[in-house]
Amino acid sequence: MSEPKFMKAANDAAAVKEEGWWETVKVIVQALLIALVVRTLLFQPFNIPSGSLIPTLLIGDYLFVSKYSYGYSHYSLPGLIDLAPSAMPGRLFGAPPKRGDIAVFRPPGDADEDFIKRVIGLPGDKIQMIKGRLYINDVEVPREAAPPYEMSDPYGKPSQVPHYFETLPDSKGAPGGVRHEIIQRDGDEGALANTGVFVVPPDHYFMMGDNRDNSSDSRVVGGVVGYVPAENLIGRAEIIFFSVEEGSAAWQIWKWPETVRWSRIFQRVR
Repeated sequence: MSEPKFMKAANDAAAVKEEGWWETVKVIVQALLIALVVRTLLFQPFNIPSGSLIPTLLIGDYLFVSKYSYGYSHYSLPGLIDLAPSAMPGRLFGAPPKRGDIAVFRPPGDADEDFIKRVIGLPGDKIQMIKGRLYINDVEVPREAAPPYEMSDPYGKPSQVPHYFETLPDSKGAPGGVRHEIIQRDGDEGALANTGVFVVPPDHYFMMGDNRDNSSDSRVVGGVVGYVPAENLIGRAEIIFFSVEEGSAAWQIWKWPETVRWSRIFQRVR
């Protein structure tokens, strides 16, 4: 006896519904796998919680970091960080950072936290600060005065601080490398405006913040940053994809018209 038409139709409808549900599951799984691969190997999102790179990066900036720029180590691949360096010693497809890059890394003194600073010293370089001026291999890095930078002082009051454009040498030491902004809240006599000579060890890098008087970086003797080993590098900051005012939450969509810094979205990080 043949199956009644109404039962056949019901079975066909159930089969179509089941097939549609399974296709949805497959699409979701594929999307998650793609997102995992992109985040692990290509681009990882980070947000800026501190002001050490003001005025280049502001508190509340959200940016993409390219994981492939410097190759991969156990620090840059999720899941391997807690398995110790023996899980993946050194770097795979390694490429050295360039002077002036803004890099995300794990500092030797606090391997559980991501830091972001500018690469100032390369292996073998001599770095020193003298009266607020940066010297690389005994050559003073040129800087140009810019209009005072407006920001809040430690007490939250508006203030204007010294502001400059600094032009680093390129990675080979020639003039005319990365030109970037710096600020010096305490002028040329801040706590880190005068240092001894730092000689960057092989396979290590010297990091500094653009907010020169409010940055815990490689200038701090005995600090958490120190000389950063190449294997501790995670990636290079590439582009700001979102930005909200300091103290605002990105998830508060209803406040976006007032809190989003629209002019910063899709800016390249330099």
